[in-house]
Amino acid sequence: MKTAIALLLLLAAAAVQAQSYPIRPVTIVVPFGAGGPADIYARFLGQRMQEPLGQPIVVENRPGGGSVVGSNAVARSAPDGYTLLMMSNTHTVNETLIPNKPFVLLRDLAPVAPVNYSDLLLVVHPSVPANNLQELIALAKSQPGRMNYASSGPGTPYHMAGELFKSLAGVDVVHVPYKGSDGARVGILGGQVQMMFDAITTMAPNVRAGKLKGFGTSGRARSSVLPDVPTVAEAGVPGYEATIWLGVMAPAGTPKPVIDRLNAEITKVTGRTEVKEAWGKQGATALSMTPEQFGQYLRDDIAKWAKVIARAGIKLD
Repeated sequence: MKTAIALLLLLAAAAVQAQSYPIRPVTIVVPFGAGGPADIYARFLGQRMQEPLGQPIVVENRPGGGSVVGSNAVARSAPDGYTLLMMSNTHTVNETLIPNKPFVLLRDLAPVAPVNYSDLLLVVHPSVPANNLQELIALAKSQPGRMNYASSGPGTPYHMAGELFKSLAGVDVVHVPYKGSDGARVGILGGQVQMMFDAITTMAPNVRAGKLKGFGTSGRARSSVLPDVPTVAEAGVPGYEATIWLGVMAPAGTPKPVIDRLNAEITKVTGRTEVKEAWGKQGATALSMTPEQFGQYLRDDIAKWAKVIARAGIKLD
């Protein structure tokens, strides 16, 4: 009897909390550097969720450890809906790639909502003497271990895209991990590294401006953002496919009514026609799921990347 009463009191308290939530600013932690897709879309969401939530939304970049530093900070935060995590498939990859990290994704964090996904783009510095993907592969094979590619850190979509490319194309290219995507972009634009997989939403302008060469997009079909650039699979690496997707999580134990409220507000933003059209022009596609559906999506993605990592023999450098 006492247990049932205690449970009812807890449920009642959670309901009251959800009705009044939020009563102070909400922070979205981005465990990556400034200027990348996670940072850009976290700020996009925050700006559009402030009015319906009635509180400021602060975006805080906490990069490091291939997303582990910022993610662990959120996992250790109070489960009250005031500290959220902007996450990506980096997190589902790291469940296999970094098994000894200080948190377990679906044990210590709760799914809230997905945001969007986009293709990646293989970009090459103009100094590299290759004009297309086939020439790049031939060049890499002629000098194994001498060419390199940048990523924003271990386990990130850019790292995994590069390792998958190495495996399927049969090339030996050295991984150069940066502490964040902004540093990796500075490296590729400055010629300190020779190639990189990056989100098409971020890198397409640099290809159009001639600052970098675009040799392939990572989806199943060509992107409308750069229709003249073939897919990596089409250009010479059959079976190649990789994307970057984004989502929001909260500390485990966050009251379900709070998670449902956040899911509803995020879904309203991603469901707007003007948002879908704007993102489509950038190369991103909006996603919409319930917290439960998003949880299953995460479990499926963890299993998918565990198989890819095992099959390709991918390890941390």
